[in-house]
Amino acid sequence: MTKRDYYEILEVERGADITIIKKAYRKMALKYHPDRNPGDKAAEEKFKEAAEAYEVLSDPQKRERYDRFGHAGVSDNGGFSGGGGMTMEDIFRHFGDLFGDGGSPFDSFFGGSRSSGSQSGGERGSNIRIKIALSLEEIAKGVTKKIKIKKDISCEVCGGSGAKDSNSIVTCSTCKGSGYIRQVRHTFLGQMATTSVCPSCHGSGTKIKHFCPNCKGTGVTKGEELIEINIPAGVEDGMQLSMRGKGNKGKHNGQNGDLIINIEEKHHEYFTRDGINIIYDLFLNFSDLVLGTEVNIPTLTGKVKINIPAGTPAGKILRLKNKGISELNSYRKGDQLIHVNVWIPKKVSHEEKELLKKIRESENFNPGDKKGKGFFERMKEYFN
Repeated sequence: MTKRDYYEILEVERGADITIIKKAYRKMALKYHPDRNPGDKAAEEKFKEAAEAYEVLSDPQKRERYDRFGHAGVSDNGGFSGGGGMTMEDIFRHFGDLFGDGGSPFDSFFGGSRSSGSQSGGERGSNIRIKIALSLEEIAKGVTKKIKIKKDISCEVCGGSGAKDSNSIVTCSTCKGSGYIRQVRHTFLGQMATTSVCPSCHGSGTKIKHFCPNCKGTGVTKGEELIEINIPAGVEDGMQLSMRGKGNKGKHNGQNGDLIINIEEKHHEYFTRDGINIIYDLFLNFSDLVLGTEVNIPTLTGKVKINIPAGTPAGKILRLKNKGISELNSYRKGDQLIHVNVWIPKKVSHEEKELLKKIRESENFNPGDKKGKGFFERMKEYFN
């Protein structure tokens, strides 16, 4: 199914600033909010669609990729965020601050609230941030990293419930075990029926009489996890990727937080990066440029031999096609650009100096002008 244009979804121009985008999203979210359209699946899909559009257009990096490559530039890749698969809880958790302080973004509008935790009533775990340093070789083709991370994990004794045993868990008397409280409010839009998370049990429908001695009732303990991270080709220094649900475990069987991965590009011995192209400075002596030669140069996949034609000028740029970096979320690949430079020695022997003087006086080594006159000859004419 073809996705709609994000700007079209929010009904804004492509050059709209963040203030206009926020206002447009708020308008769409209020229009299609599930509490205002109970049982309307079409409205719920439009609500999610608007949230997905806002997630991309409110983030400068994602918006820049979307403007350049469309949906392909922000599509999911191996569990990373950026373009879809949002749940209702994701939307309320990430964008609640657009509509007021605390709780659900629709508290003040609809008179209800939604939990920021899981439906089991637990608190959402915190995010974990890590930094991964990558070489250009790894960035060029993508890489899989296995990293052991210390984090909050579910308590092995109580299974994350926080209770000493099964007899220590009782039904919540406030919500009668449902985890939610239904309220009917009168607003300027008319009578609104809202369902909010029970304030006593936080949505779990149960309460704990005696806490687990291992986790002290939190449902989590300290541990570690070996996580396999698939990093796509073409990432850049400073780029931030995320893996949903790989952060700290939430208390009382709450949702896991996310793992946030900050990309760091290592300095390379030979290359500098220019987008998807890489640049290599090749230094040759004057004789090689005049006579021509063959040289071995490094690439990201090993050494290759290239031909330097006779008479190649310093400053010329040679190109090795498809020897650069794969573009993110694309089949396109960059090139290796070879900058030809002349090597100037700092010291020369007496014999070398005499040889250079002879070369300098030779007619073939005189730059000349359009009339074939040399530099010194033209200077004499100028001053005479």
